[in-house]
Amino acid sequence: MPRHPRKPRRLVADGRAYLWTLRHSHRVSDSGRAVDCRQTLTLYPQPAGSGGPLRIVFADGPGRYVPGGFPLGSGDVGHVRGGSLNLHEPGAVRALLDAASARGWQPGERKAVEVDGWPLLEAAT
Repeated sequence: MPRHPRKPRRLVADGRAYLWTLRHSHRVSDSGRAVDCRQTLTLYPQPAGSGGPLRIVFADGPGRYVPGGFPLGSGDVGHVRGGSLNLHEPGAVRALLDAASARGWQPGERKAVEVDGWPLLEAAT
């Protein structure tokens, strides 16, 4: 049976547990087209209350792709002429977590932190 797409998944890294979710969002233009697509990967340090969430945001832009599905996978993000990741893959999530930690994110911070995912993608790929 497939897992529910909205149910958080569990990741253990360096002796610490996290729950993580992936969400695709966009706004609808006046013409009815989806614009400003973004993928947001959120990691929640566990146990609950031990730290604020880390939100890694991949926003659509020139030379980047953030599809919401067909013909590419819903979790794919990448550069048109460069690296890419499937954010549904635990290994990709772990690589982004490691890149965020290397750039100073601390899982014990009490407030939510939102970071641009594109610089982390370069480090993770």
